[in-house]
Amino acid sequence: MNIPRTDLPRVVIIGGGFAGMSLAKKLLKEDVQMVILDRHNYHTFQPLLYQVSTSGLEPDSIAYPLRKVTRDSKKCFFRLAEVKSISAEKNIIHSNIGDLVYDYLVIATGSKTNFFGNNSIEDNGMWMKTVPQALNIRSLILENLEQATITEDPEKRKALLNFVLVGAGPTGVELSGAIAELRNHIVPKDYPDLNPNEMHIHLLEGLDRVLPPMSEESSKKAHKFLEELGVKIHLNTMVEHYDGHLVKTNTDLAIKTETFIWSAGVTGAPVEGLNASAMVEKANRYEVNAFNQVNGYENVFAIGDIALMQTEDFPKGHPMVAQPAIQQGKHLARNIKKLIRGEKLEPFKYLDKGTMATVGRNRAVVEIGKLKFAGFFAWFVWMFVHLWFLIGFRNRLVTFFNWLYNYINFDKAARLIIRPFKGYKEEMEIDKEKV
Repeated sequence: MNIPRTDLPRVVIIGGGFAGMSLAKKLLKEDVQMVILDRHNYHTFQPLLYQVSTSGLEPDSIAYPLRKVTRDSKKCFFRLAEVKSISAEKNIIHSNIGDLVYDYLVIATGSKTNFFGNNSIEDNGMWMKTVPQALNIRSLILENLEQATITEDPEKRKALLNFVLVGAGPTGVELSGAIAELRNHIVPKDYPDLNPNEMHIHLLEGLDRVLPPMSEESSKKAHKFLEELGVKIHLNTMVEHYDGHLVKTNTDLAIKTETFIWSAGVTGAPVEGLNASAMVEKANRYEVNAFNQVNGYENVFAIGDIALMQTEDFPKGHPMVAQPAIQQGKHLARNIKKLIRGEKLEPFKYLDKGTMATVGRNRAVVEIGKLKFAGFFAWFVWMFVHLWFLIGFRNRLVTFFNWLYNYINFDKAARLIIRPFKGYKEEMEIDKEKV
């Protein structure tokens, strides 16, 4: 890996997400050698991925180069790498670019999409955890609209204009609302030969309400907002099969669609090598104590989505969202300093700063403590919070002006098919056949 030898304690961080970046920033000026490993050379602001996939933002608005974090320190290094396994008994990690010895290891690998064992969805559906996946969804949406303008088969056109999203959590609600606004404001102008009324957005949820993590009051408001936008909501509906053309559910509902987006859950993304006792298999997350130490290890830590810290307030672990990851990263930085100095560690305590979701223009729901509000003010709060937590002044500025432009002009400027998804997918299949 070409990491210089050092007498300083070496802290290796696997993952450049919210947790990894929060920790790295707090350790930059400390007397440690820090090595950050990630499969991408950028941090992704995942809460705004849905805007990339619906042409609201370009990907560079929500991505931040990881080397910009490390460049101000001669003791901090970034390597573009995929960690394959950990040999904890030897304090070594193994990656596709070589091995590396560590003094302290922090696993911040986050989460991945959970298909709950349904191979048909994994093989034929779309999901959105990374920038490339969001761009694939953007390309697919635009390509299907283009195909709908030229097809003479009414059944084919119907399938092209049916958009099915599964999972009515924040991601599903925000994405379906954004697609509805695309239909309401963009399609009539860009596609005059298409009837917007033929374009249907279906949101499927296995439980009895949208936004299950939030209160019933916020859930009802979000449900109302979605219906006002023209989204068709199907509750108590679970997808059993999708073959790339037809969605089959546990009810009588069956939908022909060429756009099927899965946002029904996530699971941890662990690294191989740690003892079985370190892992909570059902959640696919590492069990950690109050100091974020992985069960059975003193110098191996897990933070963010991959960490399962069970407390009285959170018996199933903290929510797999940005705030716990950010707070755990900052807290662990303080504890690593204490550990190096031989001081007593402080237990982590999560400060819940609230939950929010936007449901399109001027529509959002926000819960902060006992406060619950919805509508324009909630939407304004949602915008402010997301701008505040974006990394980098340029990203905040570009995102703000994009939102301002979109708000004034009822427009989405990033309607570009840069990499045709369907053609790309066919090329991948051809490559597989050659292998």
